[in-house]
Amino acid sequence: MDKSTWDRFAPFYNLSRKADKKAYEEMYSLMRPRVKGKLVLELATGTGLISKSISGSARKIIATDYSENMIAHAKHGRTPKNVSFKVMDATDIKYPDNTFEVVIISNALHIMPQPEKALSEIKRVLRKSGILIAPTYTHDKMSASRKLLSKLLRFFGLRVESKWSPKEYMDFLIKNGWEINFEKTAEASFPLTYIECAARQE
Repeated sequence: MDKSTWDRFAPFYNLSRKADKKAYEEMYSLMRPRVKGKLVLELATGTGLISKSISGSARKIIATDYSENMIAHAKHGRTPKNVSFKVMDATDIKYPDNTFEVVIISNALHIMPQPEKALSEIKRVLRKSGILIAPTYTHDKMSASRKLLSKLLRFFGLRVESKWSPKEYMDFLIKNGWEINFEKTAEASFPLTYIECAARQE
């Protein structure tokens, strides 16, 4: 998706997430024990909602997004001392191999033209014992209202590249070298499939 689309969408990002507040709160509760005391990289952070919400558990979080305007909005208001925000592309991570204990990429893989590139980079910077947390909106059993919402999002330039069902999403991760450790799908604007996985060791 064109970066300029997300730059324009940045002022409305937090508002758009309010409809899914319950699903996000559930997601935060799952993430907090996984990041406890750990060095975390968040990719596609948007306005930093996840990193700010789980910062009390992590040792340090580096939250990144390729949209400069998203990062500018993420820096508004109070930022926890252990969270830093940087502009960075998830397909070109500017950190050495085996750096992070946890990588989070939320609601991003399904909108990427080549999500495999992001997964390859994540595998590179994640320690062998590390965890990838990758919640993503999935598109199983689409109701009429969800189909209408999908059309509206496309009209505003928010295009979905991969309309996976939860099973198809897990199959995609497995195909790209990941082992699923935990999966749960929550009700949201679209089904929110929360995944925790580890890189398969060759």
